[in-house]
Amino acid sequence: MKKIIPPCLLAIVLMTHIRAIAQEKSPVLNHIAVYVYDLEKTTTFYRDILRIDTIPEPFHDGKHSWFKIGEHSQLHLIRGAAAVTTHDKNGHLCFSVPEMAAFVQRLHANKIPFESWQGVADTPTKRVDGVQQVYFKDPEGNWIEVNDDKY
Repeated sequence: MKKIIPPCLLAIVLMTHIRAIAQEKSPVLNHIAVYVYDLEKTTTFYRDILRIDTIPEPFHDGKHSWFKIGEHSQLHLIRGAAAVTTHDKNGHLCFSVPEMAAFVQRLHANKIPFESWQGVADTPTKRVDGVQQVYFKDPEGNWIEVNDDKY
């Protein structure tokens, strides 16, 4: 009997530890903050071109626009950049749309130039998994990818 108790105690301790680890959750994206020069123009772009819904922001100081970009995530535009700057395409935001053709028509209708990943104008990229992608800039020069990934 004495030989059984230590292994049983060890098993109980290990199972408690394993259960605690299993209950830990990964972090969830809360928001992405983008510092902008022209808040009104950039807010209009994200609202009207990307059709992202605005949500109330708590500051009410004319320096913030908040958007709902997922079930639990937000995009925060914050006025205060000294100027519009150039950004590298590798650092981009990415949004998915249900139909690429309709989105490309919206870009054309609003005279927003777009390109493939390789930089070919007016041409979507087709990834090896079949997902189509286009790249363009917001009014602040931030690169945006829009794709038709269905998850």
